[in-house]
Amino acid sequence: MTPPAPRRAARIRVLLPGLGLGGLGVAGAWAVHLAVPAVPMLTVAVVLGILAAHLPGTRGVVRGGGRAGLSFAGKRLMRLGVVLLGLKLSLDDVLGLGWASVAMVCGVVAATFFGTWWLGRRMGLHGDQSLLVATGYAICGASAIGAVSEVSDSDERDVATSVALVTLCGTLAIAVLPLLQHPLGLSDAQFGRWVGASVHDVGQVVAAAQTAGPSALGEAVLVKLMRVALLAPLVAAVAVSVRARRARETQQAEQGRLGEEAGRTASAARRPPLVPLFVLGFLAMVAVRSTDRLPSAALDTAATAQELLLAAALFGLGSAVHLPSLARTGGRVAALGLCAWVVVAGVGYGGVLLTT
Repeated sequence: MTPPAPRRAARIRVLLPGLGLGGLGVAGAWAVHLAVPAVPMLTVAVVLGILAAHLPGTRGVVRGGGRAGLSFAGKRLMRLGVVLLGLKLSLDDVLGLGWASVAMVCGVVAATFFGTWWLGRRMGLHGDQSLLVATGYAICGASAIGAVSEVSDSDERDVATSVALVTLCGTLAIAVLPLLQHPLGLSDAQFGRWVGASVHDVGQVVAAAQTAGPSALGEAVLVKLMRVALLAPLVAAVAVSVRARRARETQQAEQGRLGEEAGRTASAARRPPLVPLFVLGFLAMVAVRSTDRLPSAALDTAATAQELLLAAALFGLGSAVHLPSLARTGGRVAALGLCAWVVVAGVGYGGVLLTT
């Protein structure tokens, strides 16, 4: 047998090309964000990943020697980024919203998730696309999609397509929502809450809400972080559902109903943990932040690390997007994205009017 150390070294060598390309993608995304601060770095990272998968100079690396490292970034680095996301939220933030606002956020998340999931199923989307798009719109965009895909064991192409769709719609929201503030009769604080309740990624929330001033930005971030807090129970619920489905498959296999597939199904029906380790890490970081003992310098460093980790993960996921394949199902996926956008914006608007 090969000793553990040489195996680890060989594994690292396999990952290096993809991780190196991902590092270049993160650097490029950061440079674009510095040049145009209104464009979130995570959005740029997804776009650069898609470009890398199709440009002649990088396409070979993405599809060949770099695939292992890019897939590693899309999964493992995403987990670390989700863990650090917990440092943005404290229990005081949640309690400060008030119970009416908390109920409003829970209602928006539930309506968006189940409404989008149901629409996706009705449209006949394959695989876990309905589940992943519903998760991204309801919670926190690509970060939530990555978290749920870990427990649902989703196909990488479904994950990449869902991330691309949610990122595109969230980016459009940065430009569209500020134009609707005054026609909809929203004050700055109400507009901030609406943005926080209906825009997907935290960076996109900041970019859209800051157009209405500091009061809108503060409200938007608080409401958005409340949505982020619902990531843990949603992942746990998906894990329970997956465990139940695999238990049924195993039982069917043991009864011989699947013929030659029985053995393979039984071996594949391993149960995911009810609460994955990275979600426990997320909750632990929320608890740490709630103690209010971390210095601001440590929080700033963690926020930067989280941004870089998620950017690398989203570059990796973006590189898995295959535009010709996406074009074949793009109409239905785009229609689902548009419908989900209307659902989350409409429910969020109604919730804001009821609670302010």
